[in-house]
Amino acid sequence: MAGHRQSAGGRRAGPLAFPVRLVGTVAQTKRRRQTKHRGNAAGVVESRGRTGRKPTAAEKSPEGRAKAKAVQTKGNRYDRPPSWSSAFYRAMAAAVLMLLVSLFLIRKPGQAIAIFPIVLLLYVPISYYTDQWLYRRRQRNKARGGEKPAGSG
Repeated sequence: MAGHRQSAGGRRAGPLAFPVRLVGTVAQTKRRRQTKHRGNAAGVVESRGRTGRKPTAAEKSPEGRAKAKAVQTKGNRYDRPPSWSSAFYRAMAAAVLMLLVSLFLIRKPGQAIAIFPIVLLLYVPISYYTDQWLYRRRQRNKARGGEKPAGSG
């Protein structure tokens, strides 16, 4: 064997000259986990919640928590006035989708590509004025003090 010296009798010399069997050794115990278990059976890691101030009565109820979270995430987006750039990006996405659908349905790439700028020119103002109408309606409802019902919109 390479790396081992052989003695005159043809047997290997050195630390592996004969099989070693350890008697009386005990298996090691499994180390305990240093941190708490994370996640559940589905693999989702749930947040620990707030550790600072105590939640108010509205935040303690499930509806209050959902509403507070919705105000933080969606409220800012809907309170911004519409812009032509956001309308253009939305119209571009819709026009690309329309291009792909028309490529599959028409089966003539020239016609489908010719429709693309027309669709884009139509979708930009439609998207802007729809956003503007929704924005103004939301601002009117906020000024009146009435929020939208949970199921609408």
